[in-house]
Amino acid sequence: MREKLSELIFNSISDGVFTVDEKCEITSFNRAAEQITGFRGSEAVGKHCFEVFRTELCHKQCALKDTLRRHDPVENARVTIITRDGREVPISVTTTILRDENGTAVGAVEFFRDVSEVEHLRNKLEQKQALGEIVSVSSAMLKLISMLPDIAESECNVLILGPSGSGKELFAQVIHNLSPRRYGPHIKLNCAALPEALLESELFGYTKGAFTDAKRDKPGQFSLANDGTLLLDEVGEMPVALQVKLLRVLNNGEYRPLGSAKILHTNARIIAATNADPEELIAEGRFREDLFYRLNVVEIKIPPLRERPEDIPLLVNHYLKRFQKKSRKKIRRVSLEAIAVLRKCPFPGNVRELENAIEHAFVMCHGDEILVEHLPQHVIALSASNGTPKRAAITEKEGILKALERNHGNKSRTAVELGMHRSTLWRKIRTLGIES
Repeated sequence: MREKLSELIFNSISDGVFTVDEKCEITSFNRAAEQITGFRGSEAVGKHCFEVFRTELCHKQCALKDTLRRHDPVENARVTIITRDGREVPISVTTTILRDENGTAVGAVEFFRDVSEVEHLRNKLEQKQALGEIVSVSSAMLKLISMLPDIAESECNVLILGPSGSGKELFAQVIHNLSPRRYGPHIKLNCAALPEALLESELFGYTKGAFTDAKRDKPGQFSLANDGTLLLDEVGEMPVALQVKLLRVLNNGEYRPLGSAKILHTNARIIAATNADPEELIAEGRFREDLFYRLNVVEIKIPPLRERPEDIPLLVNHYLKRFQKKSRKKIRRVSLEAIAVLRKCPFPGNVRELENAIEHAFVMCHGDEILVEHLPQHVIALSASNGTPKRAAITEKEGILKALERNHGNKSRTAVELGMHRSTLWRKIRTLGIES
């Protein structure tokens, strides 16, 4: 009766449990162990435990062997087993020595549990945390987001396309956060913000005496980004002469600091981003075709905000929470009328311009609800004139003209208001035929 009761208890335990003798041969195997491994007890008993579990540590660092040898318990060791049907299953293992009534060690017992669901949830949480500032319900955006874990894991070169302010830097950050390089540096360099000579020294570094003001050696971004990620923002603005040198780095990881005869190596992962059309740049002779194909192993094309108005309420709520934390004001919501106005706006400055609009409203609002009158006037005007895609291009021109007027022609302040880089504003001024 006592033996039957012991067997009943043994098989009622939710964790997998099995015992081994001093030779690591299985002497008992409970029902939960059968369910997790796929092996019946009759198949497992009499075999060595490594024949059943087939883990990566069976012959190197077996928890049971350690317990048998040292008589020390092992708690919550994480290993991956291979089930009878060939599936890999992560388990958590706890072992302890097994003694008879005289206290003599006669074997060991192992308790283990399937942690597949726990690890799945943990991975989902890590991915959600890694997504950070990217929020969307747009089907086009969700498709891009679903690709990011695979892209990150591959460590291949990535080219991110999208209009200014659409979130290219955020996507690059997420790729880095999800990649095996997540603990390495993530360095961003805007290729449009620096003149050619300075950009070259920033990329490749220089040695003491390379030029007049070079008082000491200075490592470049390729060196600083070793074991990490280097984002080359606005890569379409990089001078052609520098593109040749960048191509060499991409081909074999080699580069030479200014003033040095020594060739250095980098293993930095390159992510490039541009708001220009690469094919147009190639046709104009401003971008090397071979560099484009080298960078464009995987292409991510972020749609402008005007093509995904369904994201606007979600983004508004996201920025509302952010500014609630930063501001001392007790603003609790955005009115439905204000949301409707924002949904109609084509937002030439994209997500960044929407963020600026909500921050502007926080400044102007003195109650607990953001109303239409608290929104920037140019957003209200653009919303009122929004229409067909062709009209959207016209309103973009109107929006830039009005912003220039409000800022008395100052392009730097205009670019900040519209949430775009100054070089991007210059390009739009030329493209849209705006007299400056």
